[in-house]
Amino acid sequence: MLNRTKHLNPKLFDADVEKKYIRDGFGQGLLFAGEKNRKVVALSGDLSDSIRLTQFKERFPERYFEVGVAEQNLATVASGFAYYGKIPFMTSFAVFSPGRNWEQIRTTIALNNVPVKMIGSHAGIAVGEDGATHQSLEDIALMRVLPNVTVIVPCDYEEAKKTVHEIVEHNKPVYMRFDRSKVPVITTNDSPFKIGKAEILWDSSNPVVTIIAIGYLVHNALLCAKELEKEGIQILVVNNHTVKPMDEELILGVAKRTGTIVTVEDHQIAGGMGSAVAEFLAKTYPVPIEFVGVDNKFGQSGTPVELIKHYGLDVESIKKAVLKIIKRNQKPY
Repeated sequence: MLNRTKHLNPKLFDADVEKKYIRDGFGQGLLFAGEKNRKVVALSGDLSDSIRLTQFKERFPERYFEVGVAEQNLATVASGFAYYGKIPFMTSFAVFSPGRNWEQIRTTIALNNVPVKMIGSHAGIAVGEDGATHQSLEDIALMRVLPNVTVIVPCDYEEAKKTVHEIVEHNKPVYMRFDRSKVPVITTNDSPFKIGKAEILWDSSNPVVTIIAIGYLVHNALLCAKELEKEGIQILVVNNHTVKPMDEELILGVAKRTGTIVTVEDHQIAGGMGSAVAEFLAKTYPVPIEFVGVDNKFGQSGTPVELIKHYGLDVESIKKAVLKIIKRNQKPY
């Protein structure tokens, strides 16, 4: 059942559940951050409207910087701001940043450990009709391998606002990733959020599988858990929003509790959140794992709903992975 201590949206399973853009939550969070802290500045690579910087740049024009279509320059300018005491939010589509400017991020931001907040919007296949060239499926892998960089993937509008609030005070480089589409609002203003602290959103008395999800697919994981409960299969669902540093204590605890894991993400399986979970458990408490994600493919044009189903990220695909891992766990190793 839903974990009542997490104060989730009571209507999240309704057919008419409220849907909002996660990027709107980021924009609101940035506006609030700018009002509270004059050190906050925003930089854009000619995508301010898409990434919801409009309110910030209208309220604080002297703290908004348009770099243009020059993502490598975007990273180096942001690093300079951070080096001299500002809190820069550098924003672009994930396919361009970190996709196009990874070396500059590595050298001028991560290596120097300066607190640039790197925002990658329009990530994953849910970008939809823009197609493979604009569907970043590799960005988590690119960013989590960099020393000093924190990687966060909020699940909805509310969590995006909270992420901005937290990372302003987080004196390290941060990569924040979110998608393009309107998605269900899962959490509320009262839901807990802390960097590095995963949350069990669906709990059970005798769970047999843990689903660990990130981003908007947390909602699909919860829908799957609700369906399986009707079939007598008890599940845990974890919102693992901080991919790095991961909540190792909680991940270890759920692995011991259920003995099987299914990871869910709109990203390449290789190098993504699921890989991070597997790397950790391989060293501490090896258990069978199934990975729901994009399996060594590029994206393509289509509606988000069509693509989520085609690439096996829908509720039915998560359910199949759960049933598969249960069957695997019944066999002797």
